[in-house]
Amino acid sequence: MQDSFFPEVPSQIPFEGKDSKNPLSYKYYDAKKVVAGKTMAEHLRFSVAYWHTMKGSGKDIFGDDVFQRPWTKSNDMMERAKATLEAAFEFIQKLGIEYYCFHDRDIAPEGETFAQSCKNLETIVAQAKALQKSTGIKLLWGTANLFGNPIYSQGAGTNPDAHVFAHAAAQVKHALDATYELGGENYVFWGGREGYETLLNTNLKHELEQMARFMHLAVDYKNKIGFKGQFLIEPKPAEPSKHQYDFDSATSLAFLRQFDLIDHFKLNIEANHATLAGHTFEHELTVASAAGKLGSVDANRGDLLLGWDTDQFPTDLYSTTMAMIIILKQGGLGSGGLNFDAKPRRSSIDTIDLFHAHIGGIDTFARGLLIADQIIKEKALDNFIEERYSSYQSGIGADIMAGKVGLEDLDQWILKNGKPTMKSGRQEMLENVVNSYII
Repeated sequence: MQDSFFPEVPSQIPFEGKDSKNPLSYKYYDAKKVVAGKTMAEHLRFSVAYWHTMKGSGKDIFGDDVFQRPWTKSNDMMERAKATLEAAFEFIQKLGIEYYCFHDRDIAPEGETFAQSCKNLETIVAQAKALQKSTGIKLLWGTANLFGNPIYSQGAGTNPDAHVFAHAAAQVKHALDATYELGGENYVFWGGREGYETLLNTNLKHELEQMARFMHLAVDYKNKIGFKGQFLIEPKPAEPSKHQYDFDSATSLAFLRQFDLIDHFKLNIEANHATLAGHTFEHELTVASAAGKLGSVDANRGDLLLGWDTDQFPTDLYSTTMAMIIILKQGGLGSGGLNFDAKPRRSSIDTIDLFHAHIGGIDTFARGLLIADQIIKEKALDNFIEERYSSYQSGIGADIMAGKVGLEDLDQWILKNGKPTMKSGRQEMLENVVNSYII
């Protein structure tokens, strides 16, 4: 492989420990360090997001491209795609992590016809397969871009035109083929435009049924080709649609249950999407995990002063600690991982900034893992929570949970036992406990 796109990083980013002053080193991420029975690499399963890291241009809603990347020099779209893939694998190798994720239209340009788009994808997939074999880098998940093309301006699987639905389904078929060919461990559905702008022209019930049919078609094809990867849905409340049908974890789970899809899908939770939905990151993770459906994570953060998806790299240690407590308690993410669906700021124009951004996110989650492990080991929160709910382990509480009593029984019990005694939730004390582990 060429070593020409990132000459400022001559070798793999090293682990140097918390006292290191080298900005191109890990202070907490020691890939082989064993924590709670597994290495850090096995717990965290970091992934580079192809669309932001390799294809990001710095463009925003008020300004044009600002990043000038050495892999985008060719005017030939396929030559540019091939160079970008080479650069991606060099970057991931030097970062020292194992995975990447992509949309079909990230890695291969769209052609003049659908057939040409498919041929472009096949060409790049062959190149990616060879690079994966030579480097050991793996595909965490693939997906289809069903939001960028103008034909999807009114949705893909929920589009009122069946012709557009068919086009989207065909695109998913080829994206699934690509993911399967590359040994992808998951496949993600993100409904970027699966929602409505106004109810004045929308048959909401029909669109939900369409979306369910779309998902069932994908499940059927997955089984037909023998793809063993996990299907994931990524909730998002809005942007660009006014109200998206995969609004949050609870909404997505309800959709899966309603349309008999719950056994085929888990959720891919993104931190920035949680805040856009008016939730915390840990809330969305907990709702998914409580249902046994937390499958993977898009690791980023938003700016609470801005009302859109800013996709910043995670640097909030409180957030990553809470996230890792949830992930550790459910036994890990299985085939999922922590994908950096994040981008450097518009003013961070150098390729070296891509390394600084990822190093910060990786170290923040690694430190969060270490703190979470200590909190769990010492039952710093669990002891209080267990005691708080202990009344349901025996007596009337156990009878309630076992379904042994009705309202009449509880009425008689209250007449006999009287008014409850209020007990403190100790929120401030528990916040101090968490602080004591982080600070």
